[in-house]
Amino acid sequence: MAGRHPLPQPTDAPLADIAKPRRDGATAAPTRAAVILPWEKHEHAGTGLEAARAAEARLAEAVGLAASIGLVVVHEAILPLRQRRPATLMGSGQVEGQAERIKAERVDVAIVDAQLSPVQQRNLETAWKCKVIDRTGLILDIFGERAATREGTLQVELAHLDYQRSRLVRSWTHLERQRGGFGFLGGPGETQIEADRRLIGDRIVRLKKELEQVRRTRGLHRSARKRVPFPVVALVGYTNAGKSTLFNALTGAEVMAKDQLFATLDPTMRGLRLPSGRNAILSDTVGFISELPTELVAAFRATLEEVSQADLILHVRDIAHPDSAAQRADVVAVLEDMVAEGTLDADWSDRCIEVFNKADLVGGVAHVPARTGAIAVSAMTGEGLDALKAAIDARIAAGMETADYTLAPADGAGLAWLYRHGEVISRADGEDGVHVTVRLLPADRARYEGRDHS
Repeated sequence: MAGRHPLPQPTDAPLADIAKPRRDGATAAPTRAAVILPWEKHEHAGTGLEAARAAEARLAEAVGLAASIGLVVVHEAILPLRQRRPATLMGSGQVEGQAERIKAERVDVAIVDAQLSPVQQRNLETAWKCKVIDRTGLILDIFGERAATREGTLQVELAHLDYQRSRLVRSWTHLERQRGGFGFLGGPGETQIEADRRLIGDRIVRLKKELEQVRRTRGLHRSARKRVPFPVVALVGYTNAGKSTLFNALTGAEVMAKDQLFATLDPTMRGLRLPSGRNAILSDTVGFISELPTELVAAFRATLEEVSQADLILHVRDIAHPDSAAQRADVVAVLEDMVAEGTLDADWSDRCIEVFNKADLVGGVAHVPARTGAIAVSAMTGEGLDALKAAIDARIAAGMETADYTLAPADGAGLAWLYRHGEVISRADGEDGVHVTVRLLPADRARYEGRDHS
């Protein structure tokens, strides 16, 4: 990524870098931001009041995204769009009006909650005399700051380069220069932009190879888990639905859980002990969001592999959010896209439990409208967690098979294995051995029956 340039000149420095405190310890002035939502009414069905509420909810989400990386939002605006303008997206009067507010509020960064073309982004920067970034760029910057694992870092860089490659025409000031050379250094007359685009392309190829290696390693980890199989339970849900808080409450882990968007960007796994004594693996995943940048949909495919391999999916919803139903639709749409791509089984909904989280914000579990198959909880207070664990236990048990075995009196190891990996329903010790009836996952049953009994 390019380094930071003095504001308010247009720059391609990541927003996260702009918002960070100075390294010399001095107090840095907060980065002042404007969040502007171009809103096309005809794309949103419903009454005028419903459309207005939808616009306000979308604006609030964008403000939350900006605040999540330390930007101080000093100006918000919803601008109705009659038609998209190729040069600036918005009408000239709207651009001029926002220029006055941006100047009056001394805005450093203007965030347009829409997808801007390179030309539109550059023209708005010229008109507003500050850095301008669109929804895709904002989410990429957030992902770039939060990703912690090797996989997450590679995925973010890949997405950033893919996005940056399409915007060289906007951001680079040395594009008219020619350079000579020979071989791989560039042929005679190669423009700097062609060389830069080629270098980015080469880096993308290398990143994809590294990501494939990371995915193979994750595949080996999954294979290792299957050799000592525990059912995998994956948390999915809209960003800031409380997945990480629920993850911590269920497992006793200390995964970062904050009231901000995209607090979790890397999949995390911990053991979960269920009421029956059965063990499971709980996986926390990246949050979904509406209109996720296409660059990130592709780059973050591997982070969703845990969902595709899960025995049970917990769809965590913020039941107190006014747009909870719309958020649910966004999550379901992404999962259905995975079905279309062949990375998720079409029957995923049959192994999904909806978890209505943040019940404490609506007065408690008793005040959450009942829905068949859904469990209301508060990850913050712990209310409803026992019922959720019982529901997880019951779903996993429903997928188990019942088998009868007679073990030799001396086969203590085999008996211990059955107790550890299954649910022993009955046991009778006789002269000819130990008779047990046990419920096992299909993989566990196959493993037990394939073991060496000699």
